[in-house]
Amino acid sequence: QVQLVESGGGSVQPGESLRLSCVASGFLNFRSIGWFRQVPGKEREGVSCITNSGGSTWYADSVKGRFTTSRDNAKNTAYLEMNSLKPEDTATYYCATAWDYSDLDGCARYVEVWGRGTLVTVSS
Repeated sequence: QVQLVESGGGSVQPGESLRLSCVASGFLNFRSIGWFRQVPGKEREGVSCITNSGGSTWYADSVKGRFTTSRDNAKNTAYLEMNSLKPEDTATYYCATAWDYSDLDGCARYVEVWGRGTLVTVSS
């Protein structure tokens, strides 16, 4: 089974940027990749999703225009570029493989494998 490892989290000030990476131990081909985030006491929410080819992407309204997801299948790696970070972006971020994709709500209904997460803290 594919294992996912996120990296790139850290502490930044509002307005700054971070780039998260999600490296898979196996092939990511034929799978969509989703990014999710969770704050203690709240449900995990979808942030973005990208199809196998990278041809389609979905973003949560709260991150549209600020976050960009991409992938490099040759490197079995997906990315989440986060710009103009806000304190409300503070959360643990997880990547996940998904067997399907929806233009309506991304990968949330199709998740197969989760990574362990990386913490992002946005604070002045």
